[in-house]
Amino acid sequence: MKMLVLGAGLQGSACAYDLLQQADVTEVRLADKSVDHLPEFLNPYVGGKLKTMALDVTDKAAVRTVMEGVTAVMCAVPYYFNMPMTEAAIEAGAHFSDLGGNTEIVFQQKTLEAKAKAAGVTVIPDCGLAPGMVNILAQLGIARCDTVDTVKIFVGGLPQKPEPPLNYQIVYSLEGVLDYYTTLSWVIRNGKRHQVKALSEREPVTFADIGELEGFHTAGGLSTIGFRYEGQIPTMEYKTLRYPGHAHIMEAIRDLGLLDLEPVDVKGTKVSPRDVAIAAMGPRLRKAGGRDLVALRVLVSGTKGDKPVTHVFELVDRHDEKTGITAMMRTTGFSLAITGMMQARGAVTPAGVHTSDECMPGEVYVAELAKRGINIVETVQ
Repeated sequence: MKMLVLGAGLQGSACAYDLLQQADVTEVRLADKSVDHLPEFLNPYVGGKLKTMALDVTDKAAVRTVMEGVTAVMCAVPYYFNMPMTEAAIEAGAHFSDLGGNTEIVFQQKTLEAKAKAAGVTVIPDCGLAPGMVNILAQLGIARCDTVDTVKIFVGGLPQKPEPPLNYQIVYSLEGVLDYYTTLSWVIRNGKRHQVKALSEREPVTFADIGELEGFHTAGGLSTIGFRYEGQIPTMEYKTLRYPGHAHIMEAIRDLGLLDLEPVDVKGTKVSPRDVAIAAMGPRLRKAGGRDLVALRVLVSGTKGDKPVTHVFELVDRHDEKTGITAMMRTTGFSLAITGMMQARGAVTPAGVHTSDECMPGEVYVAELAKRGINIVETVQ
């Protein structure tokens, strides 16, 4: 089968690498505006199983051409292209999955249900780490309970060797991180959806082989699962993990207006404070040779057979020294690849538009992660 990955950045490159390891994949197309500087781990495949293609995703005719004859499309370009790429994939008769990142766009994709069914394809938004992996694990825990009282999700990408003042390094888009730090976060409280301020309600979260981290609210992680279970589950929330003290510093920076998007006058020139923050912080947070890790914990509490029960899913994944693929790339890019492969192999049904937590067979997905050394540990309390 032929597979197409849109976007040759960190996550798209990792997705392509994983697809290249699959025996039933005959060709992987990797398309982006520029494909001149691929990571080293892809170099052995260029000109063979891997076909690189220059593509402007705003060029509809060009998009149709690269999608011709592929079984599935995996989208790792910025989230605001997800809707037109979904439409193009349906027209091409190809399955489609993406990394999500914007709940409003997911609801727009849902309006394509009839078209996807008519084309006989599945469309799955939200297929990265969060949203994506954590939502699938949450759904797995929900399905194993008779009733559910609480769903709590914690996840974060962190440096293995933190350096002050932020004890953080860039593991994906800094623009995305700052967006999550400045956008209200949806939670479910008393069965109803509410919005809370990002970086708020900090709490300690301890991992045996990392130590103490802090969890705090950020936007986007729950995505549509919070809408699905409003009125059914009393409490549901998503929190980002960082080393202690990070949220306090970022809250002060934000509250001083240094992350605002609205331009301010600086000596006669209009400048966006956030653009300045990204330009100033970005180089300092890109750690050359820095190794990352991903820490994840999903807790689902409720009852089973009239007895209280809590299902805990936990993961700590680290930078792969052999390939040079980061933990964030493994947990996000590989997750997208697994979704695309399961669609292509017919493991996801029926045709239509479904988020990952609505349609992905949880046990199969976890088993696929394990094949890649991404080991979810489940305990029952």
